[in-house]
Order: sequence, then structure tokens, then C-alpha cells
Amino acid sequence: MFKLLRLKSYPIYEQLLLEEKLLRTDTNNWCIINEGSSPAIVMGISGKKEELVNCKTALQSGIPLIKRFSGGGTVVVDENTLFITFICDKQFHPFPAYPEPIMKWTEEIYRDAFSHPEFRLRENDYVFGDKKFGGNAQYIKKDRWLHHTSFLWDYDPANMKHLLHPKKMPSYRDGRNHDEFLCRLNTFFPEKEALIESFITQLCRRYPIETSSLDEVIETSNGMRQSTVFVTLE
Repeated sequence: MFKLLRLKSYPIYEQLLLEEKLLRTDTNNWCIINEGSSPAIVMGISGKKEELVNCKTALQSGIPLIKRFSGGGTVVVDENTLFITFICDKQFHPFPAYPEPIMKWTEEIYRDAFSHPEFRLRENDYVFGDKKFGGNAQYIKKDRWLHHTSFLWDYDPANMKHLLHPKKMPSYRDGRNHDEFLCRLNTFFPEKEALIESFITQLCRRYPIETSSLDEVIETSNGMRQSTVFVTLE
């Protein structure tokens, strides 16, 4: 069974703190959907700001930089980002808890939810054709794993200028800038809520779902040291 938590305009920093608590201190399987956040740059636990972020422009814009507890690349998020996270016990699924099988499992769900002929998983990204609209990060521990995705319902090109071209890029990007490499979900789907409901429908077809509330989650997540932190841009 999955516990389903839906959030709106929940700051990504707070969401990451919540996810880490559920990963480390809870025993349930979770699906968290959050529609939008205040603007922020989020990089993986091993990321180096000097290599990934234009600190000067980010500092001038006032956008904060967050280092999350999971791996993966660097993203800019805002009120038009759609976040979906899975947190699971390793014994819940028949496949081994390694990055590739987890990605294949999520790909199957999203393929049915999006129902678009050009959708696929490409080098750990979700794409339509050769354009990316969803980036992923994972955390796998002894008994549980987490997989979270940032979907671009829409994005502000000005915010993308805060990101440098990383040294390690997917080969299909082929050196393209952000405008040439990315696409927006709202180009393909008229209503965000309909897309979310399609995803929930596919999840319900596969597993029993129990709706949860933020208050319930906060009450059941014990205090612990957090690995997600704000990073100075100076």
C-alpha cells in the first residue's frame, strides 16, 4: 500500500526535510505530490556550487541555493515545478533496489500516465523525443529507497541562466543550451490537474492507496539530524 500526500506551494526545502524524515524514520511506502515551490536552486549532495551554479547572478536575484540529501544533478524550481516522490521499503517491490530497476519501474507508471508516443526514459531523464521535462534523483539505504522527480510544467528561462553547463551531461543533450534541451509539460497537456489525476489513476491500478495529510505526516516523523541544507552563494 502507498500513502498518498498531496501538497500545494510547499517550499522545496521543507519538502526535502519531510522526505528525509519519512525515508529514515518511517516504515510506510509513500507517494508525495507537490505542486510548486518558492524559487530555489537545488543541487545533489556531492555537487560543487562553483561548477554548477552561476553564483553571481543567483546572488543578485536573491534565489537561494539548497544542497539536498540525495544525489543527482542541479535544478531550478519554482511555482510551476511539479514534484513527485516515491519512498519505499525494499521488500515492497519484486525488483532489486538499484537505480536502473527503480527507474524502469517509474518509467512504466509515467508512460501510462502521460500516454504520449514520444515519452521515454533517456539516460535517467524523462523526455519527449530529445527534449527533457523531468529530472530524477535517488537515495538508497539499507532497508528503504527514495526516488524523486522535478517535472517542468513550465519554467522561466531567466532562472535557467543561473545554472552552468555541468562537466557531466547526458550524451543526448549534445551541448545544447537550456532552451534547446528542455520542454514544458503545458505544451503537451492543457490541464495540470488532469495530468496529476492520470498519474494517481495509474498508481491506484497497481497498488492500494491511502490518502494522508500533512499534519499526520509531521506528527509521525520524529526529530533527526537533516542532511538538506542551505548553501551560501558568496
